[in-house]
Parts: sequence; structure tokens; C-alpha cells
Amino acid sequence: MYKPYTRPRRLRGSNEMRRMVRETNLSVDDLIYPLFVTRQTTPRKPILSMPGQNQLSIDELVKEAALVKTLGIPAIILFGIPQDKDAVGSDSFDDNGVIQTAIRAVKETVSDVMLITDVCFCEYTDHGHCGVIKDEYVDNDQTLSLLAKQAISHAQAGADMIAPSGMMDGMVGAIRNGLDDAELEKTPILSYAVKYASAFYGPFRDAVDSAPKFGDRRTHQMDPANVREAIKEAALDVEEGADLLMVKPALSYMDVIAGVKENFDLPVAAYNVSGEYAMVKAAAQNGWIDEKSVTLEILTSLKRAGADLILTYHAKDVAKWLA
Repeated sequence: MYKPYTRPRRLRGSNEMRRMVRETNLSVDDLIYPLFVTRQTTPRKPILSMPGQNQLSIDELVKEAALVKTLGIPAIILFGIPQDKDAVGSDSFDDNGVIQTAIRAVKETVSDVMLITDVCFCEYTDHGHCGVIKDEYVDNDQTLSLLAKQAISHAQAGADMIAPSGMMDGMVGAIRNGLDDAELEKTPILSYAVKYASAFYGPFRDAVDSAPKFGDRRTHQMDPANVREAIKEAALDVEEGADLLMVKPALSYMDVIAGVKENFDLPVAAYNVSGEYAMVKAAAQNGWIDEKSVTLEILTSLKRAGADLILTYHAKDVAKWLA
């Protein structure tokens, strides 16, 4: 009988040994927790397609930020849902808009939590598209000036980091120039550099009521079949001044995460999006999978692919599991 000389199983024989030789480690320091804030009077409105997630009043957002701090999660990213929407999403750059008011409320009460804001227009426009519409098409260059205006308003209200997500050509450069001209040059930009036109966003659109009223977003979000284009998009954002790069979604795009990590010497974030979260929650609620084990496996795989940071709705649970 043949007896193998090399036995990799020697390094798998106990939990202590597996911990010692583990190549990839998931930490609470890797997590960014997305939160939805509204002007509503109801403190918490459950998002039915995202079990455990809620639209939060500003008061409840402050409480949630405080809880995030106690769990050791270093950052939150805010998505605003205005009371009124219009053609250009003016609430997004109003100094008294929902996000600006929320930023100030959090900053007055909670310290030592990085406050990142999503910079886009789909949550704020009455048509649900990511910018100014001209002939039923998002006008790229008109949208750029409003993106810069929105980013400046967020930063002036106290946002620690700006995260543009609209996939407009030149968005990082326009925002970087705007921030610098406003003497906000210390504000970093986490660019949604590689954002695909994905079917995994469905629950998010329920959460912020941002489904397009006509057409879709395929003229600016990327074709899921493309990888080389992702490297090109990331390269453009690096040239324009991005400080961090994001790939969205995450689970079906680990090859893209790895490619971006290999090609650029910047921190890489992966967005574990609403559809990915909802699938795990639904399967767990039906008893088909173990939620904790599956979630930790997914997030560890994103780290293994090259993600330095992970935006995930699982963040609070993961923080407790890793404690």
C-alpha cells in the first residue's frame, strides 16, 4: 500500500493549527455598514426584501451609529431618502437636505466612526436615474457639476469620505476639483470605479425607491460580461484622484476584485450588495443553510480575492460573530 510522504492534512489536524496557518483573516476592521436615512416620523420602517434592515429616522440613525461604534465597526455609509424628489435631485445638494441633516446629527453625538456618504442622484430624482435627463438619456457632463456640488455639500456638513456611485465619465475628477477648490482637499474619495448593471440590486431599489421610471442604467453601469473594461474604468479613476476603488457587486465578481487589486496600488473595497444579502437571509430563514457559516465564508472569500474593505449589510452580525 502506498503511503504518501507529503501530507498537507498535518496542518489541518486541529482548530489551533488551522488558525496558525490560515492565509486569509476576516476582521471587524474590514467592515463598512450601509444605512438608509429618511425624514419619516416612523423611527424604523422595515425593508421587506432585506430582512433585518430598515429605513431609519435621523434620531434612529444616531442610535444605530452609536451601536456600530460599540461593535467596533469602523465606518458607515449613508444613503438618503428625501421627502420630496425632483428632476435634478436637488435635496442631495441642499445644505438642509436629508443627508446633510443626518451627517450633522451623527457628528454631534457619535465620534470615532468614519462617516461615508454615497454621492449619486437615483435616490433623489423623481425619474430614478443617476443624473440630469436630456431626451431620456442621462447627460454626463451636466451631471458632473451637480455631483461636485453634492460632494461639497456633504463634506461641508461633516462627511469624512465621499463615495460617488453614478458611473459618470469624469466623476472623480469633477468631484476632486470641486472639493479642492472648496478647500476640502483632505476629504478622500472612495470611487465606485467598477459598478456593473446587475440584477443583484433589486432589494436596494426597494429600500430607497430608486427604480428607474423608464429605461434602465445600462448606458452608464458596466456590462457584467466585461473584465478588461473594469481595469480601464479603475485606471481612469486613479488618474482623476481616487483614493480607494470599489467593485460592485462582490460575490459574482471576485475575478474583477482580484484584477483590480493586482493592477492598482490602492485599497480595494467590495460591495456585498442587497441581492446577495437577501439570498442568504431567505435561505437561512427557510432552514436551508447556516447563516453564520455561509456569511463568514462569503466575506472571507472576498478578502481572499483581494478586497481590503467590505461593504455589507451583515456587518453587525459579523462583528458579533468575530468578537
